[in-house]
Amino acid sequence: MHLIDMHCDTLLKCRLKSYGLRKNSGHLDLESMAASGAVAQFFAVFIPSGQEAEKEGIETGPYQFFQEMYDLYQGELAKNQDLILPALSYEDIMGNMKNKKMSAVLSVEDGQLLDGKIERLDELHDKGVRLITLLWNYENCIGYPHRSDPADHKRGLKPFGIEAVERMNRLGIIIDVSHMSGGGFDDVARHSKKPFVASHSCARALCGHSRNLTDGQLGRIASSGGVCGVNFNAGFLNEGADYSSVSDIAGHVDYMIQVMGAEGVALGSDFDGIDCRLEIENYNILGVLVSELLKKHSTDVVEKVCYKNVLRVMKECL
Repeated sequence: MHLIDMHCDTLLKCRLKSYGLRKNSGHLDLESMAASGAVAQFFAVFIPSGQEAEKEGIETGPYQFFQEMYDLYQGELAKNQDLILPALSYEDIMGNMKNKKMSAVLSVEDGQLLDGKIERLDELHDKGVRLITLLWNYENCIGYPHRSDPADHKRGLKPFGIEAVERMNRLGIIIDVSHMSGGGFDDVARHSKKPFVASHSCARALCGHSRNLTDGQLGRIASSGGVCGVNFNAGFLNEGADYSSVSDIAGHVDYMIQVMGAEGVALGSDFDGIDCRLEIENYNILGVLVSELLKKHSTDVVEKVCYKNVLRVMKECL
């Protein structure tokens, strides 16, 4: 089964642990991907802020931090051209597949590095960024993150956020609403003229965490032509859980298929960005999830979830 995963934080782990993409002790490496049927991987440049930046000892500002991580990403790709090549479009991925190479898609997690400067979106696009997770867990120039308090959760996009959504549509950068407030989600759905996604989120009907999406939100993503990538984090699969099982992940996939249709669901592991105990503790074990999904769904449906839906979104957005 071919596989596309919409979100990992492996680049940050490479920086913090001083290891490479080809083979490492984290959740994801290129050799494991190649052995497991990977077609493409979205590699996020996570921009640490607040307590997260302090915890990791990162003092670099968001914009400069992206530049440093971009250099790391380019260096890793240059060292591993026998396995993986950059992809800026659907056509690039198909061409790489034909040449038996995997594809790397660059993304950014937390639009704080824009700092209210719309021209930075053009720069990011020129550097190959093809998806931006607009928010993380702190307010930024775009809007507000998810919150358990209903009033806070209703806060929408800022004027610059609306401008950014419209500019991303024009440039061809996929809009990702993971981590976003409910009000911000509504504004993205209202202003985006192209499919938008939640690259690494789960269903709130199964787990009430504020990071998760309601049935209504999942339906709006599907109506836009977008997808939701199921997150493997235990706390988003079951409230208060510290262990992520294959059956729990499959349960969210099954539920989302009911709500969104088979065309609306994808994989968004959050590998190397989660620290719970995992049954799928590395990319090598993703085949166990595929086998579990095939118990309830046809091969055609599982292929859509595993890679075809993301390819369609890329074709429509980029």
